[in-house]
Amino acid sequence: MTHKSHHSLLLIEDDPALGAGLSSFLLQEGFACQWLREASDVDRHWYLADLVILDRQLPDGDSLRFLPHWLAKKALPVILLTACVTIDDRVAGLEAGGRDYLTKPFAHVELLARIRAQLRTLGDGLLHTGELQLFPARQAVLWKNDEILLTATEFALLTVLVQMVGRVFTRDELLNQVWGYHHFPSTRTVDTHILQLRKKLPGIAISSVHGIGYRLELCV
Repeated sequence: MTHKSHHSLLLIEDDPALGAGLSSFLLQEGFACQWLREASDVDRHWYLADLVILDRQLPDGDSLRFLPHWLAKKALPVILLTACVTIDDRVAGLEAGGRDYLTKPFAHVELLARIRAQLRTLGDGLLHTGELQLFPARQAVLWKNDEILLTATEFALLTVLVQMVGRVFTRDELLNQVWGYHHFPSTRTVDTHILQLRKKLPGIAISSVHGIGYRLELCV
């Protein structure tokens, strides 16, 4: 029986057959897996992933052109998939920030082994600001060493805010990053979840920016 993982994977692959097969396989192996086909869709999903599986050639062009920009937003382990097999290609992928490299065609079980090897290096992937600590691998939150119980959506929303403390997010940005375009609720949903976070974590300051959205102030 496959055990459900707490890790979230981002698969960026434009080949419909390969993307569908891989995403189905990874879901069966217990991972949460978001499958995207174009680089232009990546920004709003990058923050919520623990590991990225990235096809080298996308409709937008060579994905290595975008990788440093994505990694600057959040450092993640990236496994590159490619039909390119030269030494120069492998070196370029690793120098752009890739952690591992798999040439096509490949066995799904080999990719799975490489994913698990990379995830073992993450540990709990601690995020923190002041005495607020988030452990994405096990969806745990500690405030002054007391564990706070959050729903999965509340945790995802708090994660986005913690990763860029002090940045103002519009309600639409938070909707896109936490709920995604395919499940687009109203902006009142953001307000409701912010209210719940404030109730559960009264010691942190999530400020309202009039007419724009919200930001998390630096916790001390």
